[in-house]
Order: sequence, then C-alpha cells, then structure tokens
Amino acid sequence: MNLRSRRLAWHRWASVDGFGVATLRRLEAVFGSLDAAWQAPLPVLQQRGGLNKNQVQALAAALDTPPSLPPRRWLAPADPAFPAPLRQLDRPPLQLFWQGKGSTWAYLNRRQAVAVVGSRTASDHALAWAERLGRHMAEAGWPVVSGLAAGVDAAAHRGCLAGHGRPVGVLGTHLQRAYPQDNQRLQQRVGAAGLLFSEQPPGEPVRRGHFAARNRLLVSLVKALVVVECPRRSGALIAARLAKEVGVPLWVVPADAGRSGAEGSNQLLQQGAAVLLYGEDLSSGLGPGPLLPPQKQTVTHQQTAPASGMAQLLLEQLGQPRTLEDLQEQVGAEDQGLLLTQLFQLQLDGAVRSLPGLRWVRIR
Repeated sequence: MNLRSRRLAWHRWASVDGFGVATLRRLEAVFGSLDAAWQAPLPVLQQRGGLNKNQVQALAAALDTPPSLPPRRWLAPADPAFPAPLRQLDRPPLQLFWQGKGSTWAYLNRRQAVAVVGSRTASDHALAWAERLGRHMAEAGWPVVSGLAAGVDAAAHRGCLAGHGRPVGVLGTHLQRAYPQDNQRLQQRVGAAGLLFSEQPPGEPVRRGHFAARNRLLVSLVKALVVVECPRRSGALIAARLAKEVGVPLWVVPADAGRSGAEGSNQLLQQGAAVLLYGEDLSSGLGPGPLLPPQKQTVTHQQTAPASGMAQLLLEQLGQPRTLEDLQEQVGAEDQGLLLTQLFQLQLDGAVRSLPGLRWVRIR
C-alpha cells in the first residue's frame, strides 16, 4: 500500500469519533491495511478488531458519509515530515493540522527548539523577561516554542517575532480558533513567520483537557524548557513534570518569593530545576541555534564552547551530590553564570543530572 493510499485511509478512519492511534494500528495489523478494514462487515470489525459499542455506532454512521480528502497541510504518523519524537509518545497524536513554514518540521524532528511557558496572569516583570528571552533565543538562532496562551506564552512569541525568529505555536484549539481571542493577531503573525499546529480537527469544541494534552507535544519537540513564573496550579507545571519524565532540561526564572502567582515556579527551583538568571546562560549552554547563519555559528561556537577543563573538574567533584555553592568553591569559579552553563551542557550530554535542592550528581 503506497503512502498516498495509506494517508487517505488514515484520514478516513481518523475522521470517525472515538478512534485513536492504537485502534488504527491494531486494525492495520489484523486486516493488513486500513482500506481492507473499512471494507470489513461491522460484526467482523467488532469481533476481530476489538471495537467497542460506541466505536461501532460511530463507524456505522460514518459509512453513509462520502470520504473527504485530507487538508493540504495535514500530517499522519506515516508521513516523513511527522516528527519522530511524537511517534514515540505513549499517546501519540492521531493527526496534525498545521500552517506556516513546513521547513520548521525538520528542526522539531531533531528537537532543535526551546520552549518557554508560564502563567497566563504573569507579573509585568515576568512578561518583560519572557519577551526578552524570546527575542534573545531568536537572535541566537533557536526556534521558540510555546502554547500561544495569554501571558508568558504570548510574550515569548512577541519577543521571538521582534528578533526576526521562528516562533512555533502548539495550540490546544483547532487552527481557526484563537484562544484567548485577544491573541488572534499574534497567532496570525506566528503562522506567517513560523509554524502553528494542533491535533484538534477543524470545528472541534474548546475543551479544557486539550490545553493540558498539548503540553506532551510541546515538551517532546524541544531541547530545553524554560518556566517563567507560574502559580501552584498551572499548565506550565504539567509541562515541567513531563520534561522531567522524558529528560528535557528544565530552567526556571526565579521570582518574588512572596508572590502567590510564582509559588509553582519557585517550587520547581526547590526541586532541583536549573536557575535561569540571564538569557545568555541558556544560549551558551545550547550553543548556536539551527537557524543561525553558518558564518555566525562559527563565531558563536568559539565564544560559547564549554571549557573542557572546567567540565572535567565538575565531573570529578560530582561523584556525590553537590550544591552550586559547593561546586563554585571546589572548582574556583568566580562566575556563577558560567558554572551553570557548564552544568547545563553536561546535563544535555547526559553526564550529570539535577536533584532537588539545586544539587547535581554525575551519572555513573
């Protein structure tokens, strides 16, 4: 079965309510192809395909509907452009709807992007910080990923656009819906300069669970996640938890200890997230971004390459958990920002891991 036929069959099945990736893969395995499964009688599908009563009812209604062609900008898991990290999720998306620059998928497939998330009701300080960070990472050549929510997400994307970068918006609604509505113009600008995508089909109602679910997509496609101020109940904390589970380095911007809207992000720092004081610390740890022109990449790499001597000293000291202050004293580092950069690079290389209480330890 060629790719075009498989795409058409996948789209037909994906348009039926109640069918997910696991069910479609099972039908492919049992019947040889989704086309063959579509031709099978309903009782056979229910028995051999393991369909439940609701799925059979939805399928019966869909059989009377003429099949439609997939949208032009639509991806199925079998498509070459479909990012491999998304296929590896426990709950991979059934389909992706997108608009913007298709070349961006290649960067996301290699996790060559940075995510910035935070509170929808952030302080002025946090909004300014997120905007500066978005611009800085754009100028460093890194695509900036966020959920296009109000507050920190929108600020990071405004900064990325100001830095003439490549913003990536992962939506919890379908592409034709801006949420909140005030972000409609910003969403259009992100779609024109970068990429917008969603797993929600056109016309899908806004559901609260969709916003939490999109965090798994956002985290799986980036090389680092930055949380800029959030309360104890926040989607940003869901993203932070997912980042920890899949090994994506987590950076957090410290905030006012007395501000309730920052209790969640400050708690992440207590649990061992890396402190982000300057955007340069993040860009130095990551190195030049994939969008940076080759001539600038060489210069930037020379300026920000990790000092191998300090990295070796850190590894020697991290046989047991150490705090930042301990390490600073042991290796004689005057610049705490440079020390954090080295630790972040070692974490990216899989040589060390962070622990609660701002401590690090070597991975044996």
